[in-house]
Order: sequence, then structure tokens, then C-alpha cells
Amino acid sequence: MTHATDLGRETSPTPTLVAWFAIMDSDDPDRVLGMIADDFRMSIQFSTGGGNAAEFVGDRAGLVGYLQQREKSVLVHEVLAGARVGDVELALGRTTRNGAFEASFNTSAQLDESGLVRRLLICRTPEISFAH
Repeated sequence: MTHATDLGRETSPTPTLVAWFAIMDSDDPDRVLGMIADDFRMSIQFSTGGGNAAEFVGDRAGLVGYLQQREKSVLVHEVLAGARVGDVELALGRTTRNGAFEASFNTSAQLDESGLVRRLLICRTPEISFAH
């Protein structure tokens, strides 16, 4: 199976999400702030397993808060499958830490007419893994 991240930004069905996660995996994840629209809203449901979870919500300030608390350059995101429906990119993926499975995630991003992210929903859990 070809993964969306194997295809690259130009050929992936989810080029915005591929770029988003590439930036999140970099030494400068704050660059994603340049990818959001003025009316950006987000919810990130973040489970660490065993029923322990946190939700990060808000607008640009909420994303800044999320970015400030997360580890930098530790996790690698891999989009396993993706699709675009209208102005929405959808992705199923996984994160690894030092090559070992850490968590699975689903992401939905609604884009504006210029390709900026207006709405972002990310749900993440280590409790389930999708074979790739």
C-alpha cells in the first residue's frame, strides 16, 4: 500500500495535512501558525492511554498553547490513508517514537478557498493500532 506521506505534498490526496505533520515533526513546529485562517478553530483530543486524555481547544491562541506544551522533534507522524472531500482533508495515521508505535490518529481539516486551515479536529490514542 502506498501511504499518503510517501506521495509527497503535490501528489497526496491530503497535501495540507502532509505538510502540517511534516512541520509538526520539525524543529520549528510553530510554522503551522502560518497555515491557519483568520477564523481558525480546533479541537485536539489527546489520549495517553488507560482512559487518560486531554482536550486542547480554541482558536490561534489555543493552537499556540498546544504547541508550547508538546515535545519538539520527538514523534514522527505518518499518514497511512487520506482522502479529500470538497474542502475537507481526512487522514488516518500513526505516530512513532524512535521507530516504535506510539499512537494512532484521525484528522479532519476544513480548508478555506486559499488553502488555509479553518477547522481542525485531531483525535489520538495509543489504544489501537492500524496495520500498515
